[in-house]
Amino acid sequence: MAQTSKQKNPAHPKPWTPGELRFMRSLKDPVGIQRFLDKIPYHLADTAWSPRRVMQEKSAHCLEGSIFAAAALRVLGAEPLILDLEAENDSDHVITIYKQAGAYGAIGTSNYAGCRFRSPVYRSLRELALSYFEVYYNLRGERTLRTYSGAVNLKRFDREHWMTTDEPMWFIAEHLLTIPHTKLITPQMRAKLVRLDPRSYQAGLTGHRK
Repeated sequence: MAQTSKQKNPAHPKPWTPGELRFMRSLKDPVGIQRFLDKIPYHLADTAWSPRRVMQEKSAHCLEGSIFAAAALRVLGAEPLILDLEAENDSDHVITIYKQAGAYGAIGTSNYAGCRFRSPVYRSLRELALSYFEVYYNLRGERTLRTYSGAVNLKRFDREHWMTTDEPMWFIAEHLLTIPHTKLITPQMRAKLVRLDPRSYQAGLTGHRK
């Protein structure tokens, strides 16, 4: 997750246009939203674009992709929920969560191949977060995932016009830094971790941008 600033957005942008709503609705479901994110390039800029800006630029990093996916789910009638995965010696990762038939799944974009979509088969947020553990690593091959947050409903930021603003949305990133996170592993487990094997390491870097 990119570095944050203290900027808030005082502007009142225009609501969704009919064309924007048609596009969002054309994605249909979490799989369609993920396909859109997979088609657009991942970028490395220090930005915090809104979903509207992501559609305009046709690019996103993990924070922007997760917020876009949350907005698309909202247009489709679901709650706009995101979750923060916190790492050690690595960047955090943000995913969008959804629920089907009582199980959790996730939508996401990442510079690492394994940190993206999850089918809705996980019985708890802990199970969902743990599904990222083996594929969450840094360029030294260290498994770095340590904690996860609860679900954050982005409706709390409606006054900041998070879906359509032209201003940076660092206020969402800052919120994720302040909320409680739950540990996934103990110090004893951490001491036993080994680096990724070369084959898994290379597989996870498929499509990686430097």
